[in-house]
Amino acid sequence: MESILNWIGVHQQMIYIVILMIFLGIEVIGRVPAVLHTPLMSGANAIHGVVIIGAIIVMGKADPHNYVALGLGFLAVVLGTLNVVGGFVVTDRMLEMFKKRK
Repeated sequence: MESILNWIGVHQQMIYIVILMIFLGIEVIGRVPAVLHTPLMSGANAIHGVVIIGAIIVMGKADPHNYVALGLGFLAVVLGTLNVVGGFVVTDRMLEMFKKRK
């Protein structure tokens, strides 16, 4: 328990920034009209491929015996991949709506 409290004390500013980013993101997305929500989110999901690259870098630099870092890195790669694929699927469905029917 003491090590957790020490970690929080050392990274206190970073925790505050993440919490503020969460509130800012909720506020920005909440003010987007429903018509624009799908195109914006599908584009944002496709951009999240950076998460995959970051997770691969973290896994590559992690100690081979640090199973927590490797597990979280693997989870980030899987979830990032699902996010990117989902973004492209939504974008493809959106573009299908604008094609002329034969």
